[in-house]
Amino acid sequence: MPEGQGPTSICSPTFQNHSILISTRAIFGQERRATARQREPRGRLRPGVQLPRSCRGGGGGGGAAATVSPPPHRAGRGQASGRGRREEEAAGTERGEHSDPLSAPLPQPPLGPEEKPRGSAEEERRGAAPCPTSKSAEAARGPGAGTYNKIWAEAQLSLNGLLQREIEEKSQKPIKDRLLAFQMLGTFYIKYVQIFHNLEAAYDQIVHPQKRLIIRQVLDGVMGRILELKNEMVELEYSEFHYIDDILQDLKLAPDSIDIPIPRYFIKEKLKVLKEREKILAQILLEAGLYDDQPQKRVKSMVLEEAVRLIQIAERARQGRLRATFMKQIYLEEKRERQAKLQGGKGPDVDSCAVCIQKFWRGHAQLKKTLKLRDEEMIFLGMIPPAHFQRPSASLIRAQKVDNLRCEIQEKHETDYQQALVSIKERVKEIEGPDIKESLQDQIRQWFIECRHLTGKFPEYPDEQQGGSTAIFSEKTPEEVAAELAAKEAEEQKKKGRKKGKKDKKEKGKKKKGKEKDLEKKTKKKDEDEDTGWKMAPSNFLPIMEQGNSKYKNVWQNRDEGWNFSQEYDPELIKEEKRKEVEEEIRVQVDELMRQELKNLKMAVDRETEKTGKKGKKGKKKGRRKGKKDRRKRKSKKEKDLTPDRTIESLFKELVEEGILIRAKKVKLSDYVGEYSYLGTTLRQVDIEPMPSLADVRQLIALYGILPLGSQSVHEKAPLVKALLLAGPVGVGKKMLIHALCTETGANLFNLSATNIAGKYPGKAGLQMMLHVVFKVARQLQPSVIWIGDTEKTFYRKVPKAEKEMEPKRLKKQLPKILKTLKMEDRILIVGTTTRPFDADLRPFCRVYKKVILVPRPDYASRFVLWKHIILQNGGLLTKQLNISCLAHVSDGYTQGRVVNAVQGVLTERRLMQMIKKPLTAAEFLSPLARQDPVYKEEEETFKAWYAKTPLGKARIKSLTVTEDTGKKGKGKDKGKDKEKKKEAKKGKKKKKK
Repeated sequence: MPEGQGPTSICSPTFQNHSILISTRAIFGQERRATARQREPRGRLRPGVQLPRSCRGGGGGGGAAATVSPPPHRAGRGQASGRGRREEEAAGTERGEHSDPLSAPLPQPPLGPEEKPRGSAEEERRGAAPCPTSKSAEAARGPGAGTYNKIWAEAQLSLNGLLQREIEEKSQKPIKDRLLAFQMLGTFYIKYVQIFHNLEAAYDQIVHPQKRLIIRQVLDGVMGRILELKNEMVELEYSEFHYIDDILQDLKLAPDSIDIPIPRYFIKEKLKVLKEREKILAQILLEAGLYDDQPQKRVKSMVLEEAVRLIQIAERARQGRLRATFMKQIYLEEKRERQAKLQGGKGPDVDSCAVCIQKFWRGHAQLKKTLKLRDEEMIFLGMIPPAHFQRPSASLIRAQKVDNLRCEIQEKHETDYQQALVSIKERVKEIEGPDIKESLQDQIRQWFIECRHLTGKFPEYPDEQQGGSTAIFSEKTPEEVAAELAAKEAEEQKKKGRKKGKKDKKEKGKKKKGKEKDLEKKTKKKDEDEDTGWKMAPSNFLPIMEQGNSKYKNVWQNRDEGWNFSQEYDPELIKEEKRKEVEEEIRVQVDELMRQELKNLKMAVDRETEKTGKKGKKGKKKGRRKGKKDRRKRKSKKEKDLTPDRTIESLFKELVEEGILIRAKKVKLSDYVGEYSYLGTTLRQVDIEPMPSLADVRQLIALYGILPLGSQSVHEKAPLVKALLLAGPVGVGKKMLIHALCTETGANLFNLSATNIAGKYPGKAGLQMMLHVVFKVARQLQPSVIWIGDTEKTFYRKVPKAEKEMEPKRLKKQLPKILKTLKMEDRILIVGTTTRPFDADLRPFCRVYKKVILVPRPDYASRFVLWKHIILQNGGLLTKQLNISCLAHVSDGYTQGRVVNAVQGVLTERRLMQMIKKPLTAAEFLSPLARQDPVYKEEEETFKAWYAKTPLGKARIKSLTVTEDTGKKGKGKDKGKDKEKKKEAKKGKKKKKK
């Protein structure tokens, strides 16, 4: 073979590439081995390495080197069966048996009589010998050093530091620099979100029922505090979207760390109720013929002649294709014969044929090898994920099983705990109840004697409203009680003296008026100085968090739980709680007995009778009259129940049949894919207002919608959001966000769009009845989301002629009234969506929707992630031939909905079948994408201009121009002061002349 001709020649490019790859692989292999040696922890040995004699297993035996052996089985662990083993496996991570839920040791058979003890499971997994140091380390971890207990402890520690900082900030003076105030709020917000992540994970995974109660209390407090801080940031910056990239950079955190997690207990704790409700809804839809869970393809009816004609066409086409292939074969054979005749009838040379086959085969084999080496190199460099990443991981499957086990054990422990609360209370009442009763009676009798000894008469027994005997034992001695009585007598004497001294005060009051005016002026100046700065508003959730933190410190921080491996309830803690409840119940009974006893003592010893004056009776009567008046007022304020005779089930069924209560699609908020805006702070520094990113929109939905609707305690105390508006072009995912909001919270979805309620419940009375039924069901089955699609139609300035029959403005007057009736206890959120907000009358529109979220088209980073997600979601495969970056560049201006349509248009059933042989390319998506309508810059600018006219947009513009205005006003004020000084100087000169 001539030089350079064969496929394996040194001069060939494939050989050169192969040699370069082999050399680089060798270099990287040496580096990899070196780094592996450096990273290898001390005290651990690789499999097959000889160990020192002190750490060799098996005690006996001469100088034979001991090698790594599998772990021993713990005594009694293999014999555990059924529920006990499952509890141990699920609770093991919590108690410190194994640090990772995925690395829990599986149950193994017990050791045989001749089998020697071996190292732990962790040591076998790491390839270490069964050295005695590992056992001491395992013992040093202790019973309470579990993974999720550690997470909880870390969260409580950081929360304790934050609470101390918040208390310090309250005592400080107002901050005048707004940027400094925002940075302080931003750091608080980020740290609270991190604590939220840890507490949510701990609450979801910890099995102990009493620990979960405290974690839940603190978790709700942290959620509420995050909402309060968000509200403070909005009021400070006059914007719903905040960019804290610089703070994240200082704290060395990724943008994902401020993503709001959705607590899993929102759905887990009411899963049974939601399943029952879904069954009822499906049954109603099925009976009404509206069930569309599995939409079937429409089958077109056809005449027999037409069907036969179609079959004939298909058969003739098939025969034509076969005939064409047959004719092609004949043509090729004739061509070969002609070429053979031209060459002189000589056949092909055997050597040249062999060389040709070798050439192609070796080239193909070498190409496969080089591609394989290249892939290995890219995997090593971290540029491509390894092949096993795409396969379902065994560890992930095992983690899901452990999670399911934990849920079962959580439910079991919770039921056991609830039963124990009742049984332990009864036991305490039986055993300790008589002793508590006797001790209370003795203490109260002692108080009677001491008060009589000090004051000379028996005291008045406190009423139930004052607290009964609790007021007596509120850490007050008889001397303090006597002092209180003396203070009351002194107050009565002062009241008599005040009446006499009123005349003298009137004369003195005239002189003091001048001094009071001067003081008022000074105080006003101080208030103005304070108003110029910013101070944090008082919080409703700080006391809740402080209470939970103190409970953790007092009870759980240093508690020994070595006895409680399975993490069941602690009976001692229940006894402490129930002892107080039993004491309160017995106290009420003792109070009644001791009142009667005091009455008898007064009658017997002091010969005193109870004062039954007429004044008290009159006062009671007046109080009753006032109470009646108040009740009448309350009754008049309450709305009339238009459906008193109907049940909630019948109203629910009616709304479903009318199509007002609809089924929410099962979509998670995480499915709303989008990246963060990494240039927000830099753009704002140059006075350019950036468009919000999709991640910012997702975060606002979690803050304003999911967290308040999911937790009743958070909704009652957090800043109230009654209505929310999602404004943006077509296809940005507004409806998807509403369905995600309902899925994550388990909320009911009511559709009050103008197109949906057209022709239903006609007239004013019908409209009133519809709204009454909707909100009655929404309150009873809360949380509820009321969706008004194309909500700009409700606030039209002028209704178009084509839509007059639909009556789109039916709800315009009713919506403000409905919002007033919504209270803190009602977990109801009105969400409006609009694609043309500029068509609505702005004032009434913004009165209803005080929170406006502008949903933009995706930027490059979001489009890059979006293309990947949608292709994989629709069954596609990501290969090297598919350039995602190219698609992200080309699709600039297209919304998420347009991208989904393009992907679904390409990935048909036939194309998915061809995927293995024919991988996807970017060019395939271009033609279906070109058929979609993009969002142009002019449309985006109109949305920006409209948002600038909203109250928050106006406030934002004013805040940006304040610096310039204050500078100009400052100059004007100085000029005015100079003029006043000149006038005063002229007056002074005139007086001197006189």
